Amino acid sequence: MKLVQITLPTPLPVGNVNVYLIKENPITLIDVGPKTEEAIQVLEKGLAKEGIRFSDIRRLVLTHSHEDHCGLAKFLLRKAKDLEIFIHEWETGHLFGRFDKTENEQMLRRLGIPASMVEKMKSFYSKIRTLTETLEADSVKALRDEDEIEFDNGIMKILHTPGHTPGSCSFFREADRTLICGDCVLKRITPNPILSLDPFDSEKRFPSLAEQLVSVSRLRSLSPTLTYCGHGDPIYDFEEVFNRYLRLTNERQQKVVQLVPEIGATAFEIACKLFPEAISQEAQKFLAISETVAHLDYAVMNGKLAVEFRNDGVEFYRKV
Repeated sequence: MKLVQITLPTPLPVGNVNVYLIKENPITLIDVGPKTEEAIQVLEKGLAKEGIRFSDIRRLVLTHSHEDHCGLAKFLLRKAKDLEIFIHEWETGHLFGRFDKTENEQMLRRLGIPASMVEKMKSFYSKIRTLTETLEADSVKALRDEDEIEFDNGIMKILHTPGHTPGSCSFFREADRTLICGDCVLKRITPNPILSLDPFDSEKRFPSLAEQLVSVSRLRSLSPTLTYCGHGDPIYDFEEVFNRYLRLTNERQQKVVQLVPEIGATAFEIACKLFPEAISQEAQKFLAISETVAHLDYAVMNGKLAVEFRNDGVEFYRKV
């Protein structure tokens, strides 16, 4: 099974994004990059080096629905013949924006974020949203855990690996223990457990960090020999990356718990202490809050902190 990595530029702070061409019948692309002219040109050239045109692609499989991974999905749908698009049913970013629903804004307000800052975050995200086109629900098919993606010369197993987003998926070829994991595991940085609504109850948050740790442990149990990531270089030593990730997660857990004062604090107040520089940057604000909330929720789950609601409906964390 021939796998080709194509690295595309993005205008986002994360930098370039990797998409993967599986050059087997049916011709399949895993992720597709952001909706920019530069990304289209680089993708077209990368495919042409392999003798592939947009019209030759029969399947687009999305690891998750962030703009840098799914932005060109609708473009490809127009260019390709009989294209099938696959994504996990817990994903929603390809259908509507992160702040489009009232429940998302309510979730931000519960964290103690000032109303003026919520509006600024929504305004900034409206710019990011231009990096993708909304797909219709009936134009995508569902990826399901443990199902297989079949090719003429092999198969890849679908692994639901939630955490970075609720519906994040990875793909594993058992024949040579090759893994494609999107943003579930990255070589140089720890993936952000993005703030998301629970896919079954919009009144709740998705427990992103707890799910992320389970997903990474699941991938480790497969003993992958080569791991292709959504950003950066491939991983040849999964065990080293796994242990570093656990160490950094534990260190941040300890720091987050220590930052909660005796009188208690909101998630936003803790985020300002944990990421004082990032919280003031337009492009980093939401990521800083996501990381903080994920760790606070995980600390509550493990009995290190408690959370209660104030009279104004804002969540308030305190030491146990």
